[in-house]
Amino acid sequence: MTGPTGGRRPRNGHDWKLLKEACTALLPRLPELVDEHLRQLGEHSSVYGRVLPHDAQWAEAEEAMRIGIEAISAPRASPRRDLEYAEEAGRRRAQQGLPLDLLVHSYRNAGYLVWDALLEGAAGREPERLAVLMRSATMVWSAVDAQAAVASDAYRATELELRRRTDEQLQALLDALLEGRSAPGLAARAAAGLDLPEHGPYAVVVLRVERRDGREAFHRQIQRAGYRFIWRMRTDCEVGVVALAPAGGGCADGPEAADGTDGGDGGLDGLARLLEGRCPGPGGISPVVGGLAELGHARRLAELALRTCPPDATGIVRLDRRMPTALVVSQPELAGLLVADVLGEVLALEPADRAVLLETLDAWLACEGSAGRAAGRLYCHRNTVFNRLRRLEQLTSRSLARPRDLVEVALAVEAHRLSHRARPA
Repeated sequence: MTGPTGGRRPRNGHDWKLLKEACTALLPRLPELVDEHLRQLGEHSSVYGRVLPHDAQWAEAEEAMRIGIEAISAPRASPRRDLEYAEEAGRRRAQQGLPLDLLVHSYRNAGYLVWDALLEGAAGREPERLAVLMRSATMVWSAVDAQAAVASDAYRATELELRRRTDEQLQALLDALLEGRSAPGLAARAAAGLDLPEHGPYAVVVLRVERRDGREAFHRQIQRAGYRFIWRMRTDCEVGVVALAPAGGGCADGPEAADGTDGGDGGLDGLARLLEGRCPGPGGISPVVGGLAELGHARRLAELALRTCPPDATGIVRLDRRMPTALVVSQPELAGLLVADVLGEVLALEPADRAVLLETLDAWLACEGSAGRAAGRLYCHRNTVFNRLRRLEQLTSRSLARPRDLVEVALAVEAHRLSHRARPA
């Protein structure tokens, strides 16, 4: 597959002449050397034969070894054709997928064969020719090292370029899925390229990013059984596609346990716990979707979940746990009308008075309607909580004991909180 390289010719003109004669005498044996070279490579690894058909492999090896033998005794000013060929060979082998260590081994193997053949040709002849070869040994093997180094450098550069092109193609496929495009075969191509199942439980995470310092975000390094993350950067956010693998083979969007957990580390509860505290936040998590073709829908839902987070929030929220708020933020015009209709008189109060009433309502709702628990949270008497809630009922013309009125009040407060915090201070 490759051959030894030449270097500087011996300083002594007589030595150079003898070396050139030895190399010229070796050329008729080239087919024999190529056969032995390919035989030894095949014994070393069967990968050589899988990368290139035997005839093509033989032709390339013959050319490489011929160039190497001729270069050994080439004049000092001659172009380094051996290094040019090594560079071309390194690029070809990277494109063909031959492992780099096998490429370097092929250079070493060819060098040993040619060197042994040169020594064999000098044996039994005048001692002077053998002495010339021994004086040239360092030069020949330094040249072999140079050729292997050039081929390796070209291999690595080509490999990086191929990887960059592949990454760009895969990123384009993933972007198309996240944008909701429905081109035929798009999901299948992305699945093959990204080594992901086309069908299966997926979720999308959208993180709000205020600034970047150029360092790799810590959350990108998260590795945990049951999840596989692929992150994409956007102007003001990061989008993560998460392949879910539920523990025990369950379905990630199946029934949850009575305590609100998914009973394992493969579902949305485990995902939220994994991301919490590791991400720059705030962030939104979509519901589970059934495959890559649904990533566009999942991304929009994750963005909606993120919109339920106030600007000063830092946590990670799930859309399926924020449905009422999601309804509010998805209809800003109606949300504004709801706030004006329900909380108009409350918002007209003095700021301190208004803040006390809304804080009391928040505490009461968070405590599931328990005035006693709300009082403990607010450090006041439970009768004080009752009095404030009755005043809210009077100002809103709603009864917190009627489910429909309670829903309106809770949604109006949520809409006011989000719109109020979204305004510049």
